[in-house]
Amino acid sequence: MDKFINRELGNTIRKYLFKGKVIILYGQRQTGKTTLINNILKHLKKKSSILSGDDYDTIELFDRPNATKMKPIIGDADIIVIDEAQQIPDIGRALKIIYDNYKKVQIIATGSSSFDIANILNEPLTGRKLEFNLYPLSFEEMSKHNGFLNEKRLLEHRLIFGYYPDVVNNMGMERKILESLAQSYLYKDILKIGGIKKPVLLDKIMRALALQLGSEVNYNELSNLVGADKNTIERYIDLLEKSFVIFKLPAFNKNVRNEIKKGRKIYFYDNGIRNAIIKNYSPIKNRNDKGALWENFVISERKKYLNNKDISREMYFWRTTQQQEVDLIEIEDDKLDVYEIKYNTAKKASLSKTFTKAYKVNSFRVVSPEDFEGVFI
Repeated sequence: MDKFINRELGNTIRKYLFKGKVIILYGQRQTGKTTLINNILKHLKKKSSILSGDDYDTIELFDRPNATKMKPIIGDADIIVIDEAQQIPDIGRALKIIYDNYKKVQIIATGSSSFDIANILNEPLTGRKLEFNLYPLSFEEMSKHNGFLNEKRLLEHRLIFGYYPDVVNNMGMERKILESLAQSYLYKDILKIGGIKKPVLLDKIMRALALQLGSEVNYNELSNLVGADKNTIERYIDLLEKSFVIFKLPAFNKNVRNEIKKGRKIYFYDNGIRNAIIKNYSPIKNRNDKGALWENFVISERKKYLNNKDISREMYFWRTTQQQEVDLIEIEDDKLDVYEIKYNTAKKASLSKTFTKAYKVNSFRVVSPEDFEGVFI
């Protein structure tokens, strides 16, 4: 397989270059941020300079920044890229100095933790930056690379091993790569930025979330399960979300008296990481959690699709205390697009009358492995 896979987000980022904004690209390590930026630069007839926050020399260059000190760093470059910018102390002030003194220079900074880099950049770069998220590869990207039918044939494989670039590009080595990701890269920034002193507790929380995939997450129950107080649970989950391991889907509620008001579901950005955490790589046909895996896949793919296309939509699930539910609701301009996610479509799916009486539905779609075109491709 050709190693380079075109990323949809690149098309979106290109539209905003040289428009007077610093471009900030977030994404978990190993999702391909550097490859994406290099590909963007390759197609621009501009001089660029790339620096890495993982290099000690780069950190020294940005120590106690001022306009004079920044001049040799810029040189004659039209574009300055700072990779893993969260590693550089006071990077926000350095970027502001470059922005204010070199108006024609396009600044691009990447970071593997929105928690750390956003805190550093928010005040210095208020009104001066645009932020983008790069997630693992998507079904759409791989369909364009492999062809739709070929990628559809690999669907069960993707449900188990996911879409991290290194996993996709090294068929046959999926387990080894995923375990390395789950044990090292996944935790690297979380442990550093969060000052977490109990990685064993983080393991327990991640495993508990992985096993509850597709279910509502109750922080009090998690607290009892892993032996930590609720505030600690919330903090760890917040760090996992800001490090692009998981994301929350809140409960939708407005009109119905028995709606769950403050519920949340938690999904993983990548099925392979989820399966690596519980160390289960069994084929789909042998699994009891195939429905949850498909639900996680569809919702994460939909999230990638909207993100890559620069489409802003609110995403929710819906449930009543009587267990009537809707898997996914998207809202744009007060229009509700509703999705029922079914791995097995033997039983006909329909919307709850409670829901349809309370809300005006713009569209309703059942998403199954046999029928998902138009949802995330």
